[in-house]
Amino acid sequence: MEKETADLLQGTLDLLILKTLSLEPMNGWAISKRIRQTSNETFDVKQGSLYPCLHRLEERQFIQAEWGVTENNRRAKFYSLTPLGRSKLEKETAVWKRFTMNVDLILQMS
Repeated sequence: MEKETADLLQGTLDLLILKTLSLEPMNGWAISKRIRQTSNETFDVKQGSLYPCLHRLEERQFIQAEWGVTENNRRAKFYSLTPLGRSKLEKETAVWKRFTMNVDLILQMS
């Protein structure tokens, strides 16, 4: 059976990236891999979506980037959460939980 993939709601990718970076600094490839693995392969974030989102989050000062070296000895940007990003993550997590709780209420209507 073919595994279904889900399209992310607008703004959801920001939340997923912020949460992923709250664990540790990562490069873009590692962020994408962690999201894919954690979501049981449901969310496969492509480079064309990931990097514009990372740049937008960096412009808004929610994340910062530093050049580093990967496990494969390649040069890459490593992104980390800023204090402003941590605050944004907390606020957006609360909004997301409230949103999904209310969608669930509607789905349970009989």
